[in-house]
Amino acid sequence: AHVLRAKIDMAHPNMTMRDPLLYRIRHAHHHRTGDTWCIYPLYDFTHGYSDSLEGVTHSICTLEFENHRPLYDWLIDALGLYHPQQIEFARLNLTHTMMSKRKLLELVETKSVSGWDDPRMPTIAGIRRRGYTPAAMRAFCEEIGVTRFNGITSLGVLENAVRADLNKNAPRAMAVLKPLKIVLTNYPDGQVEELEAVNNPEDPAAGTHLVPFSKTLYIEQDDFREDPPKQFFRLAPGREVRLRYGYLITCQEAVKDPSTGEITELRCTYDPLTRGGNAPDGRKVKSTIHWVSAEHAVTAEVRLYDHLFSIENVADIPEGEDWKAYLNPKSLEVVSDAKLERSLAASQPGYRCQFERLGYFCVDLKDSQPDHLVFNRTATLKDTLAKIEKRVG
Repeated sequence: AHVLRAKIDMAHPNMTMRDPLLYRIRHAHHHRTGDTWCIYPLYDFTHGYSDSLEGVTHSICTLEFENHRPLYDWLIDALGLYHPQQIEFARLNLTHTMMSKRKLLELVETKSVSGWDDPRMPTIAGIRRRGYTPAAMRAFCEEIGVTRFNGITSLGVLENAVRADLNKNAPRAMAVLKPLKIVLTNYPDGQVEELEAVNNPEDPAAGTHLVPFSKTLYIEQDDFREDPPKQFFRLAPGREVRLRYGYLITCQEAVKDPSTGEITELRCTYDPLTRGGNAPDGRKVKSTIHWVSAEHAVTAEVRLYDHLFSIENVADIPEGEDWKAYLNPKSLEVVSDAKLERSLAASQPGYRCQFERLGYFCVDLKDSQPDHLVFNRTATLKDTLAKIEKRVG
């Protein structure tokens, strides 16, 4: 290849000011101009020139361009153009996150992720599909500020900004990811009640919606223990719990599959005097669990996303080692048979809500269809990442 250099000062202490490359000749087909040109300007020449022509006032760069600022200034002055100012700051580094575009491209090409818009990717398309909001991103940027210090920011700080925004704005709904069937043996056959559920306790103006209640329900498998440990206060044989917005119920029997021993159904009784979750006699229960009516449930696919890399700081990966070996094998769990409350049946792509007790979720922008809803987990309700990082540290 042939190149054009600027002869400035071969004794200059800054090597970029000696004989920097300005243009190169390359006989290659260009994706936009075809074979019209074979000479192309290089970055150092183009940077200041295009900034000046476009009327840019401040060209904001990361710290690795600090040594290039004298050349930026020299070229603009030599050409007699309007002079923007180049300012450098430290790039954003997040825990458990790869920011190198070259390595992100490798993730896409090796199909380690589904594409540039994979919700685990640190791209605009990725975080939009994950369900992050513009307001949350602005709040995150305001919190971390601009610095010249090359540090690393916890991914938990970003997730907290997302939680704070969605907590104020996301409507609530009930969803069961791993269903366990409950039959209320003393509930009238065929009866359906409409119970009032709060849309957002942080916003009284958001109002309420109705959820159907019937004889057969689904609860989370994790909300039942046949032999509960001491600090487990959810449903267990002989124990009473509150169904969110519903009634107090007591587990009478756990039905098992005779061939596997797996619990397939719980037979419970409900107290008809406790609609709304309060007992007239004042008795207290220690736990409230969510549920959906089996008859009215909407089946959906739910994708539980986590951080893409298991290592906290990807910069700590030893030189020469395969960095893809540090991908988190649990960064995506697909739940194919989640049961959602009826109000979510017509959810459109991009719709965000909180699944009560589970986290914040968003209808997938790409794969969700009216007859096959797909929800992506945007964030958990609590900062579980901070606990993990503290434990590892």
